[in-house]
Amino acid sequence: MQFSEDEIRHLPDVISAPRFATYLRVCGNRPAAALALYQWNLEISAAFIVPLQICEIGVRNGVAHALEAVHGPDWPWSTGFTRSLPQPKASWQYDPQDDLRKVASRATTVGRVVVELKFAFWEKVFTRGQDARLWLPHFRSAFPGASPAIAIPGARERVFANLQAIRKFRNRIAHHEPVFARDLPADYSRLRQLIAWRNPAAATWLDRIERITALLRDRP
Repeated sequence: MQFSEDEIRHLPDVISAPRFATYLRVCGNRPAAALALYQWNLEISAAFIVPLQICEIGVRNGVAHALEAVHGPDWPWSTGFTRSLPQPKASWQYDPQDDLRKVASRATTVGRVVVELKFAFWEKVFTRGQDARLWLPHFRSAFPGASPAIAIPGARERVFANLQAIRKFRNRIAHHEPVFARDLPADYSRLRQLIAWRNPAAATWLDRIERITALLRDRP
């Protein structure tokens, strides 16, 4: 990556000294190399938006179909389902019951509820308390690409752990934080596996359109 003298002089101020210092430290205090790494971080972060979006939309729609099968087409307004969601141990932690009640109180359609619920809500639906009624009978239909060799409780636990990791990674990207020091191939593998579990055709589509593999190969 080539940068002009003006870019090397002015871009660090645009980025901000404290933020740019993170890149300078790992690049031996060489501004041009730090700018190249910063640009690469921008590009890889942008590239991850594609699998993140496919994963989030695919997972939440799969969960919504399973919830409808158990709690009916108006599941967001089911008191029984709302009360079955886990409660936080501390007041500052995310509360899926509260999130669902607030969203359902202002939304007029199930589709609107699905769109407005936080990413963390879908993660919390994969807790152990949902196994008997929701996941044991409906996991395979919601995630037909999951290996039949993995028992449903174990598969459900893996989805929970993957969604938790993906949410934290997604938040780093959303807040424009550095991701270059992460194990990005593992982040991508986690996303792709969830997409493939939701539907193998979606994973094949992702393979055709993703830019992450090429960017990882060309990291400065």
